[in-house]
Amino acid sequence: MNNKEQWNTLISPKKNLFSLNLKEVWNYNDLLFMFVKRDFVTIYKQTILGPLWFFIQPIFTALIYTFIFGKVANISTDGLPKILFYMSGTICWNYFADCLNKTATVFRDNQNIFGKVYFPRLITPLSIIVSNLLKLGIQLLLFICFLAFYFFFKDVTINFNQEILLFPLLIILLGALGLGFGMIITSMTTKYRDLVFLLQFGVQLLMYATPVIYPLSSMPEKYKWIIALNPMTSIIETFRYGVLGQGSFSWWYLGYTVIFTLVIVTIGTLIFNKTEKDFMDTI
Repeated sequence: MNNKEQWNTLISPKKNLFSLNLKEVWNYNDLLFMFVKRDFVTIYKQTILGPLWFFIQPIFTALIYTFIFGKVANISTDGLPKILFYMSGTICWNYFADCLNKTATVFRDNQNIFGKVYFPRLITPLSIIVSNLLKLGIQLLLFICFLAFYFFFKDVTINFNQEILLFPLLIILLGALGLGFGMIITSMTTKYRDLVFLLQFGVQLLMYATPVIYPLSSMPEKYKWIIALNPMTSIIETFRYGVLGQGSFSWWYLGYTVIFTLVIVTIGTLIFNKTEKDFMDTI
């Protein structure tokens, strides 16, 4: 009599580069939220102020920018209150930078887990994008409080535009850009560890090539197209235009950002998928 064992799950190597098996990733959604909870708890577990750092970071950053770039350097803010201008830029930039920096070290930070148990590796970078949404949401509530203060107590006119409805798309683009670039970099750092140090330096420089501390309108015409090629430019400018009524909005530039993001996420996912097969041999 032949006793054939029946298996519920069969683990086998992926056949080719394009075998992403996204359905399996969805089946592990409970694990994704466990990673989200882990990220939140471990970051603030041994801190005195805990989640209050969510509020402290954007406030202090905006205040420093207001003093250095607004008061000392006297950089234009398109007539907007300086604190609102800088907060609108730093909130968007911080979400992108956090997603990028943390995703870029996924293989290094999770090598112990990856070497012991199987699960779709794509879960880990996705959990970073989701966990950072909580921080983004808290900072947005803080930004809304500042908006209300200036509107009711400072008699500042806030001109909302219909482009504010694009906000969910902007958040998706920010997270997707950080995810795509992060997966490319983390795949490369399995062999070239120096890229981690280059990343920290590069992200800081990239911020100055993005209209976070200055409006696109303040740039000379011959340099505007260079700044506009940065996919982050249209996201931040669209956010300011929709929420504060000032900024440069263009469907062409936003469309370019969408296409650029789709390409980067696709390339990043394919490279990540290829690297995860044998990264334990090189990490």
